[in-house]
Amino acid sequence: MYFILHHIRRYDWLLTGAVFLLMILGLITLFSLSGVSPFPFLLRQLIWAGIGVVFLILASMVDFRFFRTQSFAVLIFYILVVFLLLAVLLGNFAVRGVAAWLKFGNVFLQPVELAKLSLIVFLAKFFSKRHIEIYRMKHLAVSGLYFAIPILLVLAQPDLGSAIVLAGIWIAIIVFSGMKLRHFLALMLIVSLLAGGAWSFTLKPYQKARITTFLNPYSDPQGAGYQMIQSMIAVGSGQLWGKGLGYGSQTHLHFLPAAETDFIFAAFAEEWGFVGILVMLSLIFLILGRIIRIGITASDNFSRLYTIGFAALIFIQSFIHIGMNMGVMPITGLPLPFVSYGGSSLVTLLIGVGILQNIKINSRPVREVGE
Repeated sequence: MYFILHHIRRYDWLLTGAVFLLMILGLITLFSLSGVSPFPFLLRQLIWAGIGVVFLILASMVDFRFFRTQSFAVLIFYILVVFLLLAVLLGNFAVRGVAAWLKFGNVFLQPVELAKLSLIVFLAKFFSKRHIEIYRMKHLAVSGLYFAIPILLVLAQPDLGSAIVLAGIWIAIIVFSGMKLRHFLALMLIVSLLAGGAWSFTLKPYQKARITTFLNPYSDPQGAGYQMIQSMIAVGSGQLWGKGLGYGSQTHLHFLPAAETDFIFAAFAEEWGFVGILVMLSLIFLILGRIIRIGITASDNFSRLYTIGFAALIFIQSFIHIGMNMGVMPITGLPLPFVSYGGSSLVTLLIGVGILQNIKINSRPVREVGE
């Protein structure tokens, strides 16, 4: 016990505190929503939060150099996630037209959340050993192959939001690995072609409608534009101080759909107002700042690339979630990190934070040669 307490004292507590405060804001919002839905969101999220904190501590005690040196273990993690994504497609369980979950009794697992962490670890491992030869196109092509497998499986669900996050992680890591401009331009062309292919062959009509109607949601106020309109009303009605806990009319009168997941930012903004939004955004940027600081002070390339990938995950997912809640991004169905209801997302993110804590504890601010 003394060893564990001594280990925890060496955490980056600004990062840990910001993460826990975001989780608390999410729990408070779910408490408010508990009067709207009979489903025990708050109780289940508390259980997942407890499990996630345990995994955070355990992950922080695993030396991050294990991921850097044990290629076989990293590959097994990647293959396991691919098989889980395949199992999702072979199953027959779907929510709102998206087959993204595996059901084990009363427990639901969303493998794409593990895929995000797996891709970060895998690419950080891959490029940490090849950064000196990053100018070679073959390394980018191989990384693209490893990236393409999970993203195609995710698009087949179809889960456009998570596919965008996976793409953002891949691009962020390879850009910061030191790729050349011409390679970057070629990459953007490939991404554009993939996006066009996804639009033509993968996305369902309702998903295309969400993307096209976000420019003018009032063109279909009772159909594709309904969710965005209700979300914008909820955010705007919060004004400066909000309506108060439990007094959000959009959520409590059932106008705002999926308030516990895809639109939890709107539910929070309605009850806490602009001041609450500033607090939440400050916590998100504090988390990003601490992650970047850990990366800057890290002593090896794996750690730096991991922090870049994890920061990209938090930033992209937060940006898209908040943007679609405010009506400036198409609705893609992404949870707000550490806030939205969902055990798979929360536990996976906390494991990722645990790896960050181990990097912070074990890194030495020295420059490695040839890694």
